[in-house]
Amino acid sequence: MYKVFIKDIPIILSTQKNIGKQYTAIPLKEVDFKKLIKDIQKGKLDFVNLYHPDEAMLEPLLFEKIPVVIAAGGMVSNSKKKILFIKRNDRWDLPKGRVEKGESYEDAAIREVEEETGIKDLEIGEFITKTYHVFKRNKKLKLKVTYWYKMHSDFNGEFVPQEEEGIEKVRWKNFEQSQRALKNTYENVKLLFPQEYLLFHPKDMKKGKKSRKL
Repeated sequence: MYKVFIKDIPIILSTQKNIGKQYTAIPLKEVDFKKLIKDIQKGKLDFVNLYHPDEAMLEPLLFEKIPVVIAAGGMVSNSKKKILFIKRNDRWDLPKGRVEKGESYEDAAIREVEEETGIKDLEIGEFITKTYHVFKRNKKLKLKVTYWYKMHSDFNGEFVPQEEEGIEKVRWKNFEQSQRALKNTYENVKLLFPQEYLLFHPKDMKKGKKSRKL
C-alpha cells in the first residue's frame, strides 16, 4: 500500500477494492489522476482508494499518470538524540532535495542536507522509506518521490539555512521539541517518525497551558 499526499490529504494505492466504506474506489489503470487531484483540492473528495490487483504494478502505473521528480533527504540525529529540522513556509520539515542526473540517492541525500542546513561531518545510515506527494511547479502538477535515510552528525557549529530554497531556520530538537514541531509539519514527514513522536506530550495537555514557541 502507498500513500500519495495532496497537501495533507492521502490518496491510497492498494491491491484491494474495498478498504473502507468511506473510500471512493477507482481502478488505478482507469483514473484521470490530474482530474482526481483537482477534485480533492476543491473538496469534492476526501477518501480515495486507487486499486490494482498486482502490487508490483502500483508504482509503475502511478508514474504513468503524472510527471515524476525524484528527491532524497535525511533524518539527522546526534549523540544527544536530537533531530535536525528545517523551517520553510512556516512549517517544520526535514531537509531534502532533487536527485541530480547520475547521482546516487545516498549521495543526493547527503548533498541536499548539507546544502540546506550547512551541517558538516554527516554519516549516512540505513534507508527509512519513500514518501510521495503532489506539488505544482510552473503551473504543472508533479509527483515528488523522496528517498529518506537515517543520518548522524555531532556538528555543533552555526547552521546556514539555504535562503534561496526558502529555508528560514535550522534547529536541533530534542524529543519534546520534536513532538511539538510535528504538530506543524506535513503528513508525509510524520510517516518517518516512530509513533511515540506523534503523541501529545503530557506537559502540553494541561488545561489552560499555553503552547511554547518551537
